[in-house]
Amino acid sequence: MSRQPEVLWAQRAEKVYLTISVPDAEDVVIKTEPQGIFSFSAVAHGESFSLALELFDSVLPEGSKTKTKVGSRNIICSIQKDKKCWWKRLLKSEAKHPYIKVDWNKWCDEDEESENSGSDDDFDGGEENDESDADDGMLYLPDLEKLRGK
Repeated sequence: MSRQPEVLWAQRAEKVYLTISVPDAEDVVIKTEPQGIFSFSAVAHGESFSLALELFDSVLPEGSKTKTKVGSRNIICSIQKDKKCWWKRLLKSEAKHPYIKVDWNKWCDEDEESENSGSDDDFDGGEENDESDADDGMLYLPDLEKLRGK
């Protein structure tokens, strides 16, 4: 029997970001279908992980604009939405899923998207190495005094 990994999600009008937490994942298989079915499987430390999600709306087919980065701690997917719009939630079903959480590091509200459109990188700067994840789980908090201009 396989385990379900923790999933963090965020969105923009044209994309959905999924971060799947499976450290040292091997044999990663990700599939996205146009009707909004997302499936994932991997093996880590001898344990199998799998996940199947029915997304809120349709997405572009696999390979067209879906990007995936496999890091040492997690797998990040950028999935292109079929229609440019904001979803009310990640999944079609309204049921609560304890393994799905909001990715506040990537989250952007609908009214803030135009302000951040110039810095919309799919994978936090597109770094090929996974050094950005080597922070022992510490949350990055910006220096608010610098942001205020003092």
